Amino acid sequence: MVAPKRKIFAVISLFLVSPLVAEYLLGDLPLKLLSALIVLAPAYGGGALLIRETARRTGRGWPTMLMLGAAYTLIGEGLVSQSLFNPDYMQKHWHLLYPAYLPALGIGGWWTLLMFNLHTFWSMGVSIALVEALFPADAEAPWLGRVGDSVVALVFVLGSAASFGIGFKQNRFVASPAQLLGAAVLSLLLMVCAFLIPTRRSHRSSGRAPSPWITGAIAFLLGMGVLNTPPKWGWAAVSAMLAIDAVFLVLVTFFSRQTGWSALHILGLTAGGALDYGIRAFTAKPLIDGLLGMRISNTVFLATALWLIWLCARRVLRYQALA
Repeated sequence: MVAPKRKIFAVISLFLVSPLVAEYLLGDLPLKLLSALIVLAPAYGGGALLIRETARRTGRGWPTMLMLGAAYTLIGEGLVSQSLFNPDYMQKHWHLLYPAYLPALGIGGWWTLLMFNLHTFWSMGVSIALVEALFPADAEAPWLGRVGDSVVALVFVLGSAASFGIGFKQNRFVASPAQLLGAAVLSLLLMVCAFLIPTRRSHRSSGRAPSPWITGAIAFLLGMGVLNTPPKWGWAAVSAMLAIDAVFLVLVTFFSRQTGWSALHILGLTAGGALDYGIRAFTAKPLIDGLLGMRISNTVFLATALWLIWLCARRVLRYQALA
């Protein structure tokens, strides 16, 4: 069965939104490098589509998608860019592995945990949630058939291979066989664990979920905490990020079981995360463009994110009114 046109638009949207959130809204890449989407969209968007389609097709929800997002982190940062193991990633002398370094594994605890946060909660989580809110009628349904999934998988592999080639040309670095094998095995284990999570139940407690504005504010504050945890704290920074992650997951689990929890609450969480990226970008040192060019890019992408959040809220409210 051919997917309806609306679902095709949803697929294209997620294919593009994921790299735009991951690299442009965060402030890593400027407007003038939008052409990089040719490689970034298959690698990020393809991964987001595979995660979302796999979870929705099997009747699972956000716990499974987040676990698959963690598996994606190991693929993207452990096997493709290999930033988890590279002591001089991008040849910028950033010393990313130095904070909380684990010599037996050749990784930095702070950088590794930060990458798990960025890819799991933002690159995959925020992107998927935004696009699902943009198409609320199909938020929990698969958007593609088996053939479509296979095409997306092929695109993802090709995009990842292209990203690896570009990264190798720039870094001239390949992790050790043990590190690559470890990343691959752990990624597979996370994928298996994702499907050991029980399917969703419609259980609701007697409590009342807080306003979506409150859930959004909580997500924004906790997200800022993760993004601004100083690496110089070393293991204290790792502990702080783990504590923030735990608080976020516990609160979301608790609130989502309360009466009144809806798609607007998920959008609130998503908006908080998106604004974290958009605002944090203004404090980051430009990696490629000049300061003025980068700040213009930051402004454009933050404004676009705000417009998209507003559009999503309108569509969710309209859909809830008709339901």
